[in-house]
Amino acid sequence: MNYRKLGNSGWNVSEIGFGGWALGGQWGGQDDHDSVAALNKAIDLGLNFIDTAEGYGDGRSERVIAQVLRGRSERVYVATKTPPKPGPWPPTPYCTVEERYPEQYLRANVEARLENLGTDCLDVLQLHSWTRAFNRNPAPLEILRRLREEGKLRLIGISTPEQDQNCVIDLMRRGYLDVVQVIYNLFEQEPAAEFLPAARESGTGVIVRVVFDEGVLTGKYAKGHKFPENDFRSRYFAGDRLERAVERVEQIRADVAEAGLASEYSLADVALKFALAHPAVSTVIPGIRNARQAGLNAGVSGKADLPDALLRRLRRHNWLRGVWYSGK
Repeated sequence: MNYRKLGNSGWNVSEIGFGGWALGGQWGGQDDHDSVAALNKAIDLGLNFIDTAEGYGDGRSERVIAQVLRGRSERVYVATKTPPKPGPWPPTPYCTVEERYPEQYLRANVEARLENLGTDCLDVLQLHSWTRAFNRNPAPLEILRRLREEGKLRLIGISTPEQDQNCVIDLMRRGYLDVVQVIYNLFEQEPAAEFLPAARESGTGVIVRVVFDEGVLTGKYAKGHKFPENDFRSRYFAGDRLERAVERVEQIRADVAEAGLASEYSLADVALKFALAHPAVSTVIPGIRNARQAGLNAGVSGKADLPDALLRRLRRHNWLRGVWYSGK
């Protein structure tokens, strides 16, 4: 496993991390025994960065992670997230920080995160969404700074809103954020324009999520695939979005074959290596729900980087589209 600096934190984190959303059960049925096996396998293979959230099964993902870490001696960093108070998701330009992230609420939520994870200090606490409207008065981040001074957390972050990921660039430059979690993949390459350079310049750690575009970039879905109603992907791929995505994945497959690398790299390997090619990226957190997936994802770290010519060719797959919950 290769390791990278997480911004200016001084922490060395595995470049392949563990995305813990599926452990909460929103990706269809999930057995906790499979979750425990996946986490143990990942840690055995050198993964030392896990991402979770309150919203992943109302804390279920956090509790399973805590259960596993109680039996491990390795230093494993855990990043979790606090959502805004109930209201529009993501927060709209008309929301106020007082409505969505009031101090009493933040303090109570952090205590819940500490309890679920079985610790007295969170490694990373991220606000689970944001709006550019909050930038003039980033009071929630000031509250998190006070919580850090009180020993409740170590690093402060934001998980970007999908429709306006660049809204946190000013906050990075002003020193409010230690880490930012961003969507960056073969279809979503906009962060390479300004976000990733700004993160590197400001020393902000970058956690890349949705590297497989919720699975389709692994090449495992065909047109007409149906997801169970209790699987969030049934909404993400609503309408003809899956069909259009599959067509684009086949173009990526053709590019890899033309480069003569189809036998060396799976499409999942290519997706991970593409994200890791940017020097601003600290870690990529593919979703992992069983031991097999843990092994496959961890193994990518040991493979050679993609050739520059293929990386340049893959830039053509940037896809301008609406976010999944308000446009296709």
